[in-house]
Amino acid sequence: MNAMLLSRNIYKSLDWTLHTVRFFRRHFLVIFGLGLVAALGRTIQLKAFGPISPSSNALIEVVVESARLAIFLYALGLSNVRKGTTRFIEFVANRQSRRQNWQLGSRKLRRNWPALLGNLFIFSLLAFFVNAFINHIAYETCLYITLKTRQLISGQASEWVLILFFKNLSVIPFTLIFSALFWLWLVNRLPKPITYT
Repeated sequence: MNAMLLSRNIYKSLDWTLHTVRFFRRHFLVIFGLGLVAALGRTIQLKAFGPISPSSNALIEVVVESARLAIFLYALGLSNVRKGTTRFIEFVANRQSRRQNWQLGSRKLRRNWPALLGNLFIFSLLAFFVNAFINHIAYETCLYITLKTRQLISGQASEWVLILFFKNLSVIPFTLIFSALFWLWLVNRLPKPITYT
């Protein structure tokens, strides 16, 4: 009985991370699509398909950052960009709302700092393993050499083309969702609790 109670308490304290994983899984196609836009933009900036002009580089940077912002707002609005934008403005621009959220968030951090550390620890582990896997793909497999040999990427492109391509599909979107749900966790606006069985 004590082990079951301990298990439920651990799951409850990791709600923020569990919601992040669940959100990523449930909205994978949207997140993957936006991540793919950012990934392709980064690979073009890294000369994967040849040199580009400074103006093209700047335009692509706007597209990459817009895709990332859309992921953040999509998560903040719990799958609704407009709602996420409204929440962001409420959190940042509305003085009264900002003060209330600051007080609520401060209390939450004081009471739940072990949960904060636990969520950050689990997130760091997940990010570490995904990054290690991406580095393995870039440096330890023949994918990079195969892409260059078959002239699918430019001869000027480095392994960073692969690294940033895969990061923009995985770690970066996951981090953006984790950050957006942190805001919601702070002010007790995460969706319904995950059931623990």
